[in-house]
Amino acid sequence: MEANAKPAVYDIVGPVCESADFLAKERALAAREGDLLAIMSAGAYGFMMASNYNSRPFPAEALVHGDKVSLIRERQTWEDLVRGEIESL
Repeated sequence: MEANAKPAVYDIVGPVCESADFLAKERALAAREGDLLAIMSAGAYGFMMASNYNSRPFPAEALVHGDKVSLIRERQTWEDLVRGEIESL
């Protein structure tokens, strides 16, 4: 997040249209559009609890160790998600 951004209060929500889809409520952050937030416990948005509900592909996984970040699982693509489905008439 940008150091000179003005603090504001935000609700942090996920991309699925669910009324309870909050990752954080009323959090003061100095953030700007395009900034990335690290969410340490993201529930079903993390791989461990993820599902393909609403045809959402599984997320990527990254391992953070100190100041090093490694991608350890690629994000599931749409093609991965629908592979194996059979078109019927």
